[in-house]
Amino acid sequence: MDVARTQGLPGNLPASLAAELRGEIAVLRLSRPQKRNALDDGTVFGLETFFQELPSNVKAVVLHGEGDHFSAGLDLNELTERDFAEAVDHSRNWHRVFEQIEFGKVPVISVLHGAVVGGGLELACATHVRVAERSTYYGLPEGTRGIFVGGGGSVRIPRVIGVSRMMEMMLTGRTYGAEEGFAIGLSHYLVEPGTGLQKGLELAEKIARNTRLTNFAIMHALPRIAESDRASGYLTESLVASLTQSGDEAKARLKAFLEGKAPKVLRD
Repeated sequence: MDVARTQGLPGNLPASLAAELRGEIAVLRLSRPQKRNALDDGTVFGLETFFQELPSNVKAVVLHGEGDHFSAGLDLNELTERDFAEAVDHSRNWHRVFEQIEFGKVPVISVLHGAVVGGGLELACATHVRVAERSTYYGLPEGTRGIFVGGGGSVRIPRVIGVSRMMEMMLTGRTYGAEEGFAIGLSHYLVEPGTGLQKGLELAEKIARNTRLTNFAIMHALPRIAESDRASGYLTESLVASLTQSGDEAKARLKAFLEGKAPKVLRD
């Protein structure tokens, strides 16, 4: 990787991750194609390092997978014999790391293809925008393997597709194809094979043009407002709306719109 393209990004990543900088966009690649990008502890802790140490000039991240798959989930070699406390600690490690993505510094776009299974789906659902190529398929095989999701999936995935559908996926081992996944909300965009990364970069560049404060409010305040009671939600919304529109950049953008100098909303 060219040094100029990685300058400022965390340099102490494991071999299973590769990062590069494209202007204000950081691109992070899962790089265990021989393991279908299965997530071992080294990779998970590498994700934590990357998202904790993102430099301030980065405004969005695109996450994708090398080879034929995004991620086939937990590397089952990691399921060594643990006592109860050790198993809880392992799961909590994943929770902590994936929260660095969901409630981190910048929006994250995941580009999906091939297997998005188990922990791979848990990782994808921690990102904010999901682009799926038509080769993508989704599954939660934990039920058939005598285990349970442990990376936050039981919290995040029902908020995307509903408890009943997740329950059925886990009980039966059913997989969903790319079109079905798009229809039920597992992805926001469905694109042709080989075009996902370009679409992810286009979306990241669009997101990076938003103000940092607005992006922060959308990432951090919106999901919490949605989960709060109505009265608390309305109050929090008022405070966040007032905060975002009080910034100098927001005032300048609103002024430009009122003066006809900003583009109007049009359908893509």
